[in-house]
Amino acid sequence: IFEERMWKLLNKVKQIVEKENIDTLKIFDFSDSIDGLLRVSQLSKLRWGVVDQTIHYANFISNWLKEFTKFVNVEFQMVIDGNHSQLRMLGQQKNTFKDDNMSKFIAFTIRGKLENNPNFKFVENPTGMIFDTIENYNLLGIHGEVKSMERALDSFSSIYKVDINYLLAGHLHHNKQEEVGFDAEVINIGSIIGVDDYSLSLMKASNSSAKLIGFEDGLGKIVEYTIKLN
Repeated sequence: IFEERMWKLLNKVKQIVEKENIDTLKIFDFSDSIDGLLRVSQLSKLRWGVVDQTIHYANFISNWLKEFTKFVNVEFQMVIDGNHSQLRMLGQQKNTFKDDNMSKFIAFTIRGKLENNPNFKFVENPTGMIFDTIENYNLLGIHGEVKSMERALDSFSSIYKVDINYLLAGHLHHNKQEEVGFDAEVINIGSIIGVDDYSLSLMKASNSSAKLIGFEDGLGKIVEYTIKLN
């Protein structure tokens, strides 16, 4: 199901790239690409164990990104500190082993498989987050495990002494956005998985989706496609 949705997403994006005459596509991965590290109950539902699914995902996503480079230049960034891929060895609480995250292996695999591709650039930040400037607007991408996106935007702007115009995040598994000031917006991105057993247990549901956003200097976000994949 995941692979079918990802190929559907690629085809949809290709149509938009051609329609909007895009020459460089910036692809952001907000983490939680694998599962099974938060709760023991998850492991019984997985087709592959944590290591095997990480290898499988890393290989798939590398080939998926390679397909994009056949029709557009790609600049890729990913968040490293997603909670679902964080190792919680010996039953410890979250962030006990914050730097031990399977996302690092995924990033390592992508870099290795695409390092000689002239149409691909892997952008890595020391913070483990995503940062980019598009059409003179600063974007920060985080996993999104924060109590308030609006307060997080202000906090990150203060910490790094950079005016952040758009704060983007995953984690919540549904689309949500709010304008919080002049040329300032917080955006939660939907997830590829959409609904799962855990979200149903919370009586919550959302479409499987991804998002493509276009910016223009002086105008900010001018176009937004929410691509449903159900």
